[in-house]
Amino acid sequence: MAEELISYQPATGAELWRAATSNVNDEVAAARSGWASWAAQPLTYRVETMRRFANTVRQRHDEFSDLIARETGKPLWEARTEVDTVIAKVDISVTAYAERTSQRRLDAPMNTRMALRHKPHGVLAVLGPYNFPAHLPNGHIVPALIAGNAVIFKPSEKTPATGQFLIDCYRAAGVPEECVRIVIGGPDHGKELAAHPDIDGLLFTGSARTGIALNRQFATRPEKILALEMGGNNPIVIWDTPDLHTAAVLIVQSAFTTAGQRCTAARRLIVQDSLYDPLIETLNTLVGRLIVGGPHDDPQPFMGPVIDNQTADMLTESFLTLLMNGGRAIRHPQRPHDDKPFLHPAMIDVTAMAERPDVELFGPILQVIRADDFDGAIAEANNTRYGLSASLISQTPKLFDRFWSGIRAGIVNWNRPTNGASSAAPFGGIGWSGNHRPSAYYAADYCAYPVVSNEADSARATMGIGLREE
Repeated sequence: MAEELISYQPATGAELWRAATSNVNDEVAAARSGWASWAAQPLTYRVETMRRFANTVRQRHDEFSDLIARETGKPLWEARTEVDTVIAKVDISVTAYAERTSQRRLDAPMNTRMALRHKPHGVLAVLGPYNFPAHLPNGHIVPALIAGNAVIFKPSEKTPATGQFLIDCYRAAGVPEECVRIVIGGPDHGKELAAHPDIDGLLFTGSARTGIALNRQFATRPEKILALEMGGNNPIVIWDTPDLHTAAVLIVQSAFTTAGQRCTAARRLIVQDSLYDPLIETLNTLVGRLIVGGPHDDPQPFMGPVIDNQTADMLTESFLTLLMNGGRAIRHPQRPHDDKPFLHPAMIDVTAMAERPDVELFGPILQVIRADDFDGAIAEANNTRYGLSASLISQTPKLFDRFWSGIRAGIVNWNRPTNGASSAAPFGGIGWSGNHRPSAYYAADYCAYPVVSNEADSARATMGIGLREE
């Protein structure tokens, strides 16, 4: 008898959903048998199917939002915005595919022509995370289906109900069942899927640790596409700005939205020394006003719990480790319920630490560092193996020019949060944040490959050199 996977609500601990785990071989075989017929459909047919998918999600908006909120613990208002992005992804992906993978005719000599077309890879596996369990995998799946691939989706074992709901919406819209499959299971199921010989590629969103392991695994398989979207130890730099309240709001939005469970969340706050005391006072006051609560609380909270108790324990232990190694607490992480993963935002000054750990603390913990000069602030911002997102809060345009030129990141913002990236732009980073295959608008690039053809209506050829006379 197959094992069951159970999903629990972080905010209450109540069981939300359960289902039998999947057989990976069966799911891959189904996708392998069906993808060619999907790829053979005209592009217009696949696009219209995706538009029906968007309408299906739109019709189920309230139900989908409620499920995401319950399964992740995020506030209902935020879950609704996630469903909105799932819907919007279709039009964005259609436009991106037309722009980045369109058919073209190129000039060629002797009454011939050059044609550029794109082909799907075949069967693509998608491994999704728990923080945006619908939006982030959907960002891979929609462009993959438009390109003509079949997809096997393995949702996080922490948010399988959302993954199943998403797949049900694709199928209700008319995507053939054999072309959009789902693997329900734990990490071992994900490993089995990633290593399966009959997939043609893997599209991954998750931690750097897992991404690096996948990169090693695929190093001897150059015939398979691998797109890695990983995390970040992202800096937000505050320099030469008089409006400290606005700066504090941008810091809070960067560091604590989604309980800090965003790959683009600010992990490190780097502050001009002369602004440190007034900014920290303003920021601390604002953080103290944040409402932390359940997804359906009234009034709506700013943020909910982290995903589970194990994560809350780990984050609390990480804060204590920073404290024991020279950090100075500005605001301790408060855990109001021992049996639930609610964790109030924490801040710690790590300026005096001799060695700051370069890790992604995936939760509401912000590390603060003083800087004496702007070049030193940029150097500190770059003091990481990651390179996803960075932001400068400053009223001086020339400083942003220096910041943009000197910072190592795929997303570089000015007077905006580190998070909230648009799906209408490429999304990705360098270093431990990705493998130079940005997603979002550029996802079309890794969902199809270019094929160049030199063509003529009839065969003509001559040889004018290198032949003996007859």
